[in-house]
Amino acid sequence: MNWFNNVRNRIPFISKRTTEDTLWHKCRDCNQMVFTKEYEENLSVCPECGFHGRIGPSTRFFQLFDDHSWEELPVPRVKEDPLKFRDQKKYVDRLKAARAATGESDAFVNAKGTIKGQDAVIGVQDFAFMGGSMGLAVGEAFVRGARAAVEAGCPYIVFTASGGARMQEGALSLMQMPKMTVAVEELREAGLPYIVVLTDPTSGGVMASYAMLGDVQIAEPKALLAFTGRRVIENTIREKLPDNFQSAEYLLDHGTLDMIVARKELRDTLAQLIDFLAPSRQAA
Repeated sequence: MNWFNNVRNRIPFISKRTTEDTLWHKCRDCNQMVFTKEYEENLSVCPECGFHGRIGPSTRFFQLFDDHSWEELPVPRVKEDPLKFRDQKKYVDRLKAARAATGESDAFVNAKGTIKGQDAVIGVQDFAFMGGSMGLAVGEAFVRGARAAVEAGCPYIVFTASGGARMQEGALSLMQMPKMTVAVEELREAGLPYIVVLTDPTSGGVMASYAMLGDVQIAEPKALLAFTGRRVIENTIREKLPDNFQSAEYLLDHGTLDMIVARKELRDTLAQLIDFLAPSRQAA
């Protein structure tokens, strides 16, 4: 992009911030520059290579719920900074910065609405909030979402996007894994579907727990899905792994996923699944 920067710098009346931040989007997969407007109109999917970009809860709800209308569930309150953690910054300062940047209180948001006339509760993990890391607030929000689905008698659909457990909460973050597993069992005891959509990236303790417990496992195309890094695995097993072994496509070929669904087809697919798995629970 040197040519672009050179041209931009020679035209003084063009705002550098506006040009770089709002007119163009650089694809993380193919590195192509795409007009932001074209990218957003394509549901944040690169028109060149089909890579599905990261989107937040509000955008996800807007794309899925009928009439672009939903009821966001109350945010659970948990003890913040239970370990009084500090690295280069205080944990409380990192939380403040993440909240200011995303407008969310933490990395997991639930909402209730209808998908083609059928009730559903959707939980979305926001990678923009501290890498979608799993801590007390994420665990409690997941449980609240599952129980809201049980109360409403509808499916719980979860979109994962996370780097794993939140290190600032230590072992408390890992304790969320069994807690969420119990919530999934409550859904099953109620005879309700638990559908997981894995998005880029999903890894660590999230991948090792509730991300892989769905009655139906869906992924977006080209999503990075992994428990740990390539080098760690290769150094452990002393073998060279395939280049794409942590991709959604590789996991589908090896039976870990049920399907890969493009974002433009996801709403229709979820509506079909709800109809198949919970046909008697359609909204009036």
